[in-house]
Amino acid sequence: MGKTSTRQDLPLSGYADRLSARPGEALDIKVSSLSQQPYQASLVRVRYADPNPEGPGVKLENIPSSWEGTYPSREQKFFPGSYGRVDSTGSLCSLEDFSALITLWPTRPGSGEQTLISHQDSTSGWSLFLDDEGCLAAKLGKAGDTRKFRLEGSLRERKWYQAWLTYDAQTSKLTLGKAILDPGLKSEDQIGSSTDYAFESVSQEIPFLIGAQFSGPIDSHFNGKLEAPTIFSRSLDQQEIEQAFSGKIPDGLLARWDFSREIPTSRMIDLGPENLEGSLVNCPARGMTGSNWKGKEMCWRHAPEDYGAIHFHEDDIYDFGWDTDFTIHLGEDLQSGIYAVKLECEGNEDFIPLFILPARGKRKADLCVLVSTFTYTVYGNHARPDFKDRWRERIRDWNAYPHNPADFRHYGLSTYNFHSDNSGICYASAQRPLMNLRPGYITFGEGNGSGLRHYQADSHLYAWLEAKGIDFDLITDRELHEEGVDSIRDYKALCTGSHPEYHTPQTLDALQNYRDQGGRLVYLGGNGFYWKIALSPEDPELIEIRRGESGIRAWAAEPGEYYHSFDGSYGGLWRRNGRPPQLLAGVGFSAQGKFEGSYYRRTAESRAPDLAWMFEGIEDQEILGDFGFSGGGAAGFELDRADVRLGTPEEVRVVASSENHTSSFVLVPEEMLTHITNWPGEEEQQKLIRSDIVYFQTPSGGEVFSTGSITFCGSLPWNDFDNNISRLLENVIRRFLQ
Repeated sequence: MGKTSTRQDLPLSGYADRLSARPGEALDIKVSSLSQQPYQASLVRVRYADPNPEGPGVKLENIPSSWEGTYPSREQKFFPGSYGRVDSTGSLCSLEDFSALITLWPTRPGSGEQTLISHQDSTSGWSLFLDDEGCLAAKLGKAGDTRKFRLEGSLRERKWYQAWLTYDAQTSKLTLGKAILDPGLKSEDQIGSSTDYAFESVSQEIPFLIGAQFSGPIDSHFNGKLEAPTIFSRSLDQQEIEQAFSGKIPDGLLARWDFSREIPTSRMIDLGPENLEGSLVNCPARGMTGSNWKGKEMCWRHAPEDYGAIHFHEDDIYDFGWDTDFTIHLGEDLQSGIYAVKLECEGNEDFIPLFILPARGKRKADLCVLVSTFTYTVYGNHARPDFKDRWRERIRDWNAYPHNPADFRHYGLSTYNFHSDNSGICYASAQRPLMNLRPGYITFGEGNGSGLRHYQADSHLYAWLEAKGIDFDLITDRELHEEGVDSIRDYKALCTGSHPEYHTPQTLDALQNYRDQGGRLVYLGGNGFYWKIALSPEDPELIEIRRGESGIRAWAAEPGEYYHSFDGSYGGLWRRNGRPPQLLAGVGFSAQGKFEGSYYRRTAESRAPDLAWMFEGIEDQEILGDFGFSGGGAAGFELDRADVRLGTPEEVRVVASSENHTSSFVLVPEEMLTHITNWPGEEEQQKLIRSDIVYFQTPSGGEVFSTGSITFCGSLPWNDFDNNISRLLENVIRRFLQ
């Protein structure tokens, strides 16, 4: 990944140092352009992001700005692959005799050279690695003469090994050994040695690397777990090596990096005499079970000694680390809304997303819209496994955003994808170009409607608000997390977009406090408030997800790895953490199917006299929302239902429920007990495959309106915003704003 010049890169791309800002603040813009010509940069407001020609189409409004103009093109490189790095190498650069020990759990042996430990340049030094065939090997070099020695026999995938390299300068003898920790496979243990090897330490300028090789660029990344890399300043005998692996450290210790320490950070703590602390690059996974984990403890905080491993990947990347090309200063009078820095160069375009909030403490509207940037980021660069050629045809025919993560996997994928070693991606960041966070991007290239999700689908709501003349401010998850309820307290109403799925304890607390203090909450999505996430204590732009023991999930965390590395909290579903979505919004995830929508049927409750305001201007129809740009109907794809047992308040009014969903819709895993029984105990499972529209009041005078469907907002623009779903929501919003 990222090692050759033959890879295809985006011709023009960029990102900002953060996704959201307030008037008067500055943002750093980072751009890579493969052209020899300068590029044009400008600010646009994104009015509508749906490229479907049957609708209004993508609408962008140019906003004059002081920084608008041309900038010189330059290519900015990025380098996937995680590793550990020690720059202050101390006595590592003056070794004559030495021993290097490490414990490993390889996940892709035989898929190319993969380095375990290395202190080497093109002419000198040493490395311990797996060769192209997955065999344990070593290289020693002096004055340009580099020789290789290996043990025959590829290492097994997903098995723990001890590996070591010793060198005796007096005899020029290299010894290489491996021991498998599976008692039933001890016959695979090997030790081999050879003489006439020359060795010379490298200079102080060359970093000591764990999980990668310095070859000018850093490459030969390891895939799998590494544990306790250890260096001695002498050649150990076999008995001493066994002692060292057992924790009885013999004389001559130079460095021993303990990965069970400082797990929430990127620091590598050295227990050796010189304190050769290092750092982790590209965020390999921490809080991973180590070689001595036996399932007795499931949380790394309780037994850190069992979690002394780090999982490295050749395709880890979260921050491209590009230099800033220009800085934009937001005008004090800039209206809150969805914006983008538009880049143009020789027929290529890119749009860097910006979510502009009102100035702190100076709201400009009574309605606040929560932008689910945590969810956007977690899905960032999601390469769908079902991406097909006919999707490319729709993209071309609609003049939609032309690029797809499936074609640019080296840009880093989403937490809905797998690493190259089939482990789940658990970290996400927007410090890189996110292709699916662009106006005009299509998630689904077939079926009814526009095939939009997240950012583009939420533009249906923003366009509807503008069409109805309803002023609104924005808040993002970031500010909600950092500032709590104070960031939204003064708004008469707060509404979500189509999919507010990922939340921290702080964001849920803020929404709960807002509601319970008399606020009016409008939940316009499905599968909301579902997964718990954690933010890095070092970099708040970095998000972690552990997909635990239940839920609709793209991958499942390994046993013992359900707790976040960033804060040590139990991950997985909010439902499994005692906060089902029904507690906040009255509805929670119940079923999922293809990206297609059905309709709602009004209930008898909806005709209660005290709810007449909700359906004012709507003909006395049974059916609501049998149309839309998202799947063809307002109730679709992911459906939420009310359930008192999961926290839905007793006083909830169910005013409509969906029906007539296709056979593709199934109950979510947390609802199923066996193939014939389910958690609610409902004999007719089809009754649980539904979306409920609910309304209730809180004891403090607050109100909640929830639609329980991801595709609901896609029906708002239908028929030029004149339809019963549009009218229903307008009635609710205007009442909540009184």
